[in-house]
Amino acid sequence: MNKKILIPIIIIGLLLIGSIVYLGLDLNKQKQENQAMQELAELDKKEMENEYQQFARQYSEMKTQITNDSIIAQLTAEQEKTQRLLDELRNVKSNDAREIARLKKELATVRAVLRSYVLEIDSLNRLNQNLTAENTRVKGQYEEATRQIQGLNTEKASLSEKVAIAAQLDAISISLQAKDKRGRDTKRLNKCVALQVNFAIAKNVTTGNGVKTVYVRIMSPSGNLLGNNGSFNFENQSLQCSMKKSIEYGGQETPVTMYWQVNQALEAGTYNVSIFADGNMIGSRSFTFN
Repeated sequence: MNKKILIPIIIIGLLLIGSIVYLGLDLNKQKQENQAMQELAELDKKEMENEYQQFARQYSEMKTQITNDSIIAQLTAEQEKTQRLLDELRNVKSNDAREIARLKKELATVRAVLRSYVLEIDSLNRLNQNLTAENTRVKGQYEEATRQIQGLNTEKASLSEKVAIAAQLDAISISLQAKDKRGRDTKRLNKCVALQVNFAIAKNVTTGNGVKTVYVRIMSPSGNLLGNNGSFNFENQSLQCSMKKSIEYGGQETPVTMYWQVNQALEAGTYNVSIFADGNMIGSRSFTFN
């Protein structure tokens, strides 16, 4: 073959071979680049799925931190929306750029909404903590006030009791004499026709003034009540008295004399005289006759 013809043919062949090799290398490079892009798209999709799952879990956790039904309903709706978008993302192909872009935009919206609820719930929790602290403080103040009131009531009751005790009448200088028929003192009980009881109501400016009825009980040595001149109340029971008398009491020391006419044989021994007024025993003393 003519060398002039062969040389161009060889050159053209070499050029063709070079082009083929170049095209092969270029296609292989594009294939590698496409594979790398596919892997990146898969990683991006997987990362988005993880974020959607994390956001859905956060909504569940937030619902356990509050008791507001309205906010719980809103969180539930957002959680369901997040779950729906997650399901859509799982079903979309990683090379569907338009759908991936839409879901990525939705993910940004979900992130922003979630952040707003986190801030709102945090604010509500701080408010609840403040209210709890305030309620605790107010409860403490109420309990302290209650204790003070109870203390005042106790003091008032104690004071009332002290006033009542202070207002109680007191019989002093109690004496018992046996009188004969001439009104003279006698030591011989067989000559006694009357027993004379003398005492005085002591001075007391705290008690109420007015008419006071005093009752006297004379008990014989054998424990029997002398006479029966009516009854009076003492410590939730009714007692019989030997004699009674109404006196005008004005807060000053007031002497009282009372007589019991003997209507039975008197025995030797110790006689006890008890004096009562206003439901209280205001004096008592024992006397011995031979």
